[in-house]
Amino acid sequence: MKYTLKEYQADAVGQMLTYFADARDDYHGKGRNVSFSLAATTGAGKTVMASAVIEGLFFGDPDWDFEADPGAVVLWFTDDPSLNEQTKARILDASGDRITYSRLQVIENTFNREKFEPGNVYFLNSQKLSKNTLLVRGAVEDGNALFERNVTPDLRQHTIWDTIRNTIEDDRLTLYLILDEAHKGMRRRTAADRAEQQTLVKRLINGANGVPPIPVVWGISATIERFTAAMKDVEGRYPYPHYEIDPALIQESGLLKDDIRLDFPAEKGTFDTVLLRRGVRKVKAAGRLWERYAEAQDSSGDTVNPLLVVQVPNTPSKELLQDAVDAVREEWPELRGDGIAHVFGDHVSIHIGDYEIPYISPQKVQEASHIRVLFAKDAVSTGWDCPRAEVLVSYRPATDKTHITQLLGRMVRTPLARRIAGDDVLNSVDCVLPYFNRATAMEVAEILLGKKPQGDDGKGDTGGGAGRRVLIHPVDMHANEAIPTCVWEAFDALPSQSLPKKAAKPTKRLSTLAQALSHDGFLRDARKAAYTEMFAVLDGLMSRHRDAIENATRGILNVEGETIVATVAGKKVADPEKFHEIADERSIEADFKNAQRILSADLARKYADHIAVTDEDDDGLFDAHLAVVALAEIDGVQADLNREATALTNKWLARYRVDIKGLTDERRAVYDDIRGMSAEPQRIDIRRPKVRTEETAADEKGTKVETRPQHLMSDESGQFPIGSLNKWETNVLDTECSRTDFLAWYRNPGRASDDSLAIAYKDGKGNWRRMCPDFVFFHGSEDNVKVSIVDPHGFHLSDALPKLRGLANFTAEYGEEFHRVEAVAQMNEKSLRVLDLKSEDVRQAIEQAHDAESLYLSSAATDYY
Repeated sequence: MKYTLKEYQADAVGQMLTYFADARDDYHGKGRNVSFSLAATTGAGKTVMASAVIEGLFFGDPDWDFEADPGAVVLWFTDDPSLNEQTKARILDASGDRITYSRLQVIENTFNREKFEPGNVYFLNSQKLSKNTLLVRGAVEDGNALFERNVTPDLRQHTIWDTIRNTIEDDRLTLYLILDEAHKGMRRRTAADRAEQQTLVKRLINGANGVPPIPVVWGISATIERFTAAMKDVEGRYPYPHYEIDPALIQESGLLKDDIRLDFPAEKGTFDTVLLRRGVRKVKAAGRLWERYAEAQDSSGDTVNPLLVVQVPNTPSKELLQDAVDAVREEWPELRGDGIAHVFGDHVSIHIGDYEIPYISPQKVQEASHIRVLFAKDAVSTGWDCPRAEVLVSYRPATDKTHITQLLGRMVRTPLARRIAGDDVLNSVDCVLPYFNRATAMEVAEILLGKKPQGDDGKGDTGGGAGRRVLIHPVDMHANEAIPTCVWEAFDALPSQSLPKKAAKPTKRLSTLAQALSHDGFLRDARKAAYTEMFAVLDGLMSRHRDAIENATRGILNVEGETIVATVAGKKVADPEKFHEIADERSIEADFKNAQRILSADLARKYADHIAVTDEDDDGLFDAHLAVVALAEIDGVQADLNREATALTNKWLARYRVDIKGLTDERRAVYDDIRGMSAEPQRIDIRRPKVRTEETAADEKGTKVETRPQHLMSDESGQFPIGSLNKWETNVLDTECSRTDFLAWYRNPGRASDDSLAIAYKDGKGNWRRMCPDFVFFHGSEDNVKVSIVDPHGFHLSDALPKLRGLANFTAEYGEEFHRVEAVAQMNEKSLRVLDLKSEDVRQAIEQAHDAESLYLSSAATDYY
């Protein structure tokens, strides 16, 4: 894969490959057809995950012990032909050089083959299966030829149904069907759709008129409910458990915008063009911010040309379009003449006065960076994504909440596929609603935060999860000038933690780090240096386990078997006779593949080349592979190798820590990913916030929230809004700020962003999660800044005890760097209790506790003052 998968993506790929392996066995071994699905909300990277799965299917995946299927054929099915080309381009981009262009074929009407070729992906859309298309002419439907001719009208030898049937009936092949947005073509639309689209897809899955059912069906959709409903009428298919990705993990990944800002008029009147002008100013301001960011990063690749999307009703009047175009041109006179386009369904240019608005296909908008204003209607197109679309002005009325959220859901991807460190503005998208009031805007906000409107079938899906905010009256804050430099320096030194990976491969992590260090010029020939170090480790292991390796080698070469002789006349079976054979090259290569999964494929191959003795009979490489196979079978070898690889990785990360800090955000993100490629939490740095955005309204009337001074980030008056705090959290804040040596405070962001102090912990199911303590306080003096973590957290919550354990483990490792680490809980309206995590006795009590409440009631806790 070209990209490093996020943790949730890697987990999903591993599970899907497990399903594919089981499905292959079920179909060829038991004759059982199967189905399963992957559900992930908008922006999860479904195509990237599918690309990784297809790579594993064609080439194998040692990370998941998945062997390639040499007979694999993938049929990728959608209901929109434009999506096929878009998906093809995304797979090519994601895969790098493994899945080549020639392996990805869009089935056109000229397609004419006896069967599909293994190792290829074929893209098909439902329109191509309609009975009047060239692909199916002459095919038999319900016992009758669609065209009463002995041959097809265009002299083609095979219809697409023939090709599918021949592929399924070939025992050497396995046909895997991927239903992209699986509900499409099965969901009820019109009567004509049920007769055409729905029937076609079900016939494809179930088989009909001599065409067998597709062996394996994989549905990729936004929600499990969609695929479940789609498969209700599927016959005789064994379903595997559905797999759904937690939306909170998608939000945490940085692939989606964190904040959505809603603007609407606060009084009655006609303000459509007024607010459209506001939207124009917003997109222009966003453009300037992105220009400054790219300049600061010294990277033209970080330049984003943000797009304004103007959403109009399905039948917009000429007057509406004229007024909108005039407002845009008056507010943005410097906009290029070709800077406005539309994606309406009629696909023709629109003439508005003396101005022509050309049509552009939705999938081309992202790359057409000269287009800065786009007119659209509903959701533009299924699967359309335009990460540079950062401002939406919707002319839809208040009754069209789903239409608005549907389109806005296509706009939540981060333009650079990562969160911008410490900048809430660049991590946000704006939505301007001229025809809404606060009440109706709040209904939109609820949908954007994950609450589905009644009767919604998923069309309003916008992704997101815990960590997303919808802001009505936001204020953007910058570094507080009243905060002394010594406090910021203390902030810079704070430890944070990465989220571990389940399928961590230390040798792969080392190789990735070496490549990065070499790329950035920190360590010349870093990969060579890494291999040299690992070869030395393997040489030592070879020497240490010499006797065991010799015994293992004899066992590998000696193939034992038994011959059973049945005497017909005597009607008895004689005792089996044993025989011995010498393993051949093919057998050793099969064992070598297993060794690659243990040592890592790259290291195993290169080490075999390193120890191979070249001779005329070319037995040197065979002997080297045999030695590597024997070494991999020795208990403890993998653990020793992983330990040494981890040690070298950590050594290099520490050595080049300061150099890495000086890189651009894009390159620093690479090293952050490498740190995270570990089975245990790793120390990472916190970055200073640049722009912090907070809500300033407390209710629907717009009542201003309370504020407090001395926060690291503040508005122009030096204040920070605390509307997100409850009463007892505010009590804790005021108590800490009243201490005589108080210097400053920091409301730690609740999402695991770069400017947040994050702590890894294991939840009740053993999965790694990250918590972000509420407060960081700074006390002491300019010469001695003392930093404390104080985390008010309710003991009644199900995650209370796991989070306490995570905080305890963090304190055990980094406690010396903090003055205090405390967890506070409210027992009643007047009483607060505190656990001092710097106390070893308290940490032991937390480890032994069965629930959080008993801890706060026990002698391990004291009253909080």
